[in-house]
Amino acid sequence: MSDNFTPRTYKVRHVTTYEYDLARDSAYERGRMTPRDSPSQEVRTTETIVEPEPDVISETRDVYGNPSYYIEVRSPHTVLRITKRSVVDVAWPKPDLDRLNQWTVAEAARMLREACPPVDAVEAVEFALPSPLVEITDPVRAYAATYLRPETPFGDAIFALTQGIFADFTYKNGVTNVRTTLTELLELGAGVCQDFAQLAIGCLRHVGLPARYVSGYIETQSPPGQEKLEGSDASHAWTSVLAPDGNWVDIDPTNNQFADSRYIVSAWGRDFTDVSPLRGIVYGEATSSSLNVGVDVIRVTEGEAASW
Repeated sequence: MSDNFTPRTYKVRHVTTYEYDLARDSAYERGRMTPRDSPSQEVRTTETIVEPEPDVISETRDVYGNPSYYIEVRSPHTVLRITKRSVVDVAWPKPDLDRLNQWTVAEAARMLREACPPVDAVEAVEFALPSPLVEITDPVRAYAATYLRPETPFGDAIFALTQGIFADFTYKNGVTNVRTTLTELLELGAGVCQDFAQLAIGCLRHVGLPARYVSGYIETQSPPGQEKLEGSDASHAWTSVLAPDGNWVDIDPTNNQFADSRYIVSAWGRDFTDVSPLRGIVYGEATSSSLNVGVDVIRVTEGEAASW
């Protein structure tokens, strides 16, 4: 595991392409695909390329500090392509289970509820409340009780939850969507990273542990003997839980591990609704369209130029 906590640099490219059979008159889009500075990473460079040439493009920070850019294309077009290219230095610390286990789940929840420094009181409250896609129902409470017992050491408990979701659910595309509830997910027993991250969040919030949804990217490897295809990576989602010392601990129930230096953060919020990579509206005759997303996460080797 230690090899994946060494510092490294990545080039990240995220390309979103909409194609229409008839020209659209205009498009208005809001995106969060830019990696952000965080305790685990530093963004060297980033750029946004829009085709056709946009009439308006601007970038701000949302309430959580995530880079958020706005685009207007007010000319007829049959293809809208938005490309984000970034270079990021990444270095995640290895989780210290002994440190995390100095508290039980119940003790951690009490300390976070009291929000004594260095805990941020606003974060401790906001990320402990239900949110649009994280409704804490009786089935969620029952599932949380399986792994997050009050007397269990804090670090062991959050990793048990990570392992439990990984073991209890099947990763399967197409069985859920952005409107799938946590109760429905528990009935289905299958979903994708977004679902598993939100289930972990619901369980943690139920026992009083503030948790947030993290979106970003993860470096993947091709099967032995096969070349990695361009655009074959994907965006990813995982969960971050607040510890009583004010630090956030990132867990990935989809891959049954703590986040390490293969993980690149683009945004965080209460759930997916706060960090959707791209959303907007287009005007024109209602005809058929297609969407294609390609992501590349490329590790920069020693001596290689860290630029696109």
